[in-house]
Amino acid sequence: MTAYSLNDTFATADWSPFLRRRLAETARFGEARETGDHILNPDLGPYAKWDGPPRDAAVLIGITQRGDVPNVVLTQRTGHLKSHAGQVAFPGGKIDPTDKDPVEAALREAEEEIGLSPVQVEFLGQLAPYLTGSGYRVVPIVGAIREDAVFHPNPGEVEDVFEVPLQFLMNPANHQKQSREWQGSRRYFYAMPFGERYIWGVTAGIIRSLYETAYR
Repeated sequence: MTAYSLNDTFATADWSPFLRRRLAETARFGEARETGDHILNPDLGPYAKWDGPPRDAAVLIGITQRGDVPNVVLTQRTGHLKSHAGQVAFPGGKIDPTDKDPVEAALREAEEEIGLSPVQVEFLGQLAPYLTGSGYRVVPIVGAIREDAVFHPNPGEVEDVFEVPLQFLMNPANHQKQSREWQGSRRYFYAMPFGERYIWGVTAGIIRSLYETAYR
């Protein structure tokens, strides 16, 4: 498949058809492989902190145009949550039995968390599932959000909604490989600090997956 430079698709609205084409190519040629926390930590296995079967989840990588700049929509989770409190995350969550597919789950969660109506999102494609150490098999859904969309964060789950330029996130120079001690072992992860926001862990790993799928 053809390699693309960072300057190919970040002007005007070229990023949307570009991503649709690249995600379709990846699916057609069978190049979409499961990724996850275990890629940087092969000795820990795909579900390092979970003994049961993986739990299915979906997140929305929502991209919206701001002038000539496409931005990725992210959330800052509230500080009182039982898991991942205060962390940066994509809108998303568990796939419910009533959801017909990961797309419906991601859009439902985005509406619940940030008040984004599904009709304001154009589906562009999806990435390979991302396997987390906490036992989730997360399907990232890529969508274009209408420029006039207004976000209304649910205070029970989301402290803030913010945006980061797609070009910043797709630049590998901004993908830091960091590590921490966990249960006597050093665990590695991606981090992409942006101003006062610290993007890391699963969220950064999914961003890295988008880069490797569409822009590498």
